[in-house]
Amino acid sequence: MPAPFDTKTGHDQHGRYPEATTVEDFRRNLATVQARIEAACHRAGRDPAGVRLLPVSKTKPEASLRLAHAAGCRMLGENKPQEAYRKWETMQDLTDLQWSVIGHLQTNKAKLVARFASEFQALDSLRVAEALERRLQAEGRALDVFVQVNTSGEASKYGLTPEGVPAFIQALPAFCALRVRGLMTLALFSAEAERVRQCFILLRTLRDQLRQDVPASIRLDELSMGMSGDFEIAIEEGATVVRVGQAIFGARPLPDSYYWPGEPCTQKSPS
Repeated sequence: MPAPFDTKTGHDQHGRYPEATTVEDFRRNLATVQARIEAACHRAGRDPAGVRLLPVSKTKPEASLRLAHAAGCRMLGENKPQEAYRKWETMQDLTDLQWSVIGHLQTNKAKLVARFASEFQALDSLRVAEALERRLQAEGRALDVFVQVNTSGEASKYGLTPEGVPAFIQALPAFCALRVRGLMTLALFSAEAERVRQCFILLRTLRDQLRQDVPASIRLDELSMGMSGDFEIAIEEGATVVRVGQAIFGARPLPDSYYWPGEPCTQKSPS
């Protein structure tokens, strides 16, 4: 007998989301997530139109991504640049499909991201900014970027410290191919909602402070925060982008340490 299914969240009693294998599965999952987004917006007195859902397809096979596209997904989030690049190469027939790279980037992979991505959500060093700028200039492209901030204070996580963000933002106008859209964070992986919430509050507060003295070419309209396990809390605290994977595609077979290299799997909320 299958485990009881929670129609509100879309997962079974063990907290695992069943794998989506048909277009209808994806449509149902997307509708469920959207309903949760709308409910969180209602609680916060926000317009749901102000929250963008980014489906995260990392580790999922091309066939699954094609089903998601058929169900209406037009931008997909990927964690590993090489995996994302391979998928882009084989799916160029889907001319309206865009790609967001949401994971840590090494400078030697900047050429891949510059070639295909529409968005990069993990900018956290000037070395990466320089590498992207050089490659983007060669490609004749521009890239929307989010500055990643480590709001949990965990040494295992990537991202700038909150204290390091103001100076970093002031340096970014030098990179004209990088269109700064906002900030991104990964919250503490904890069952204590208030500890998770504090990460999101910190990012929003930091953004609001930065806006008082931001360079003219920098926009800080967006807050990318919240994944499958915590996106409703993030929305309540001002998220404009939520990165949701498992609630749309289904549970992944491997621990999060695979998807987020260098970080213990116990410290990452599932996307």
